[in-house]
Amino acid sequence: MEAEDAIIATIRGAFPDHAILGRESGHIEGARERSGLKWLVDPLDGTVNFLHGFPYFAVSIALANGNDITHAVVLDPLHDELYTAVRGEGAFCNGAAMHVSACLRLTDALVGTVVPPRGDPGLAAQLAIANSLAEACAGLRQSGCRALDLARVAAGRLDGFWVTGLRAWDIAAGALLVAEAGGRVGDFAGGRDFLRGSEAIAAAPGVFNALREVIAAAR
Repeated sequence: MEAEDAIIATIRGAFPDHAILGRESGHIEGARERSGLKWLVDPLDGTVNFLHGFPYFAVSIALANGNDITHAVVLDPLHDELYTAVRGEGAFCNGAAMHVSACLRLTDALVGTVVPPRGDPGLAAQLAIANSLAEACAGLRQSGCRALDLARVAAGRLDGFWVTGLRAWDIAAGALLVAEAGGRVGDFAGGRDFLRGSEAIAAAPGVFNALREVIAAAR
């Protein structure tokens, strides 16, 4: 909460009229609410990792204009990597341009996900998808940090990623990183309205459809 307070204070100082949606604070109204400009803030994605000292967590911040994500930043503080993107201007890691992988076959793809916690109503469905993908791809990775996994897709370190149980702040920044790095992002039906939904796929273009087909068959 202290991290989110610091982020919100910084945004408020620069853009006092913008609305903000924080993971901890909830919706904070902006004076120009009808303009559709809203910041989406997750001050600590990968909380369980952080609490256990597992070195895989991030800060995720995005600016949306209505349903369009226009600016994104994901910070990996432990590896000193800052991922940034502006719509139409590409995606970067520490200033170097990023591109998704050139993988063309799901059998060669390394795919990431985040498994819901015990008791989550979507856990059984997520595990069923994981079982199917374990037979279809080169490997699965369960990291516990959505924002970093999406940044890894943008950087070509993962070929694909899928997740359920989303909130807007979970995916907004990472989705723009992937799109600006040449990847595809959509919901499980392939649609683009993932900010309003609870599920998403992000992948290199060569494996996006195959990944979506396996997920659809497993549901």
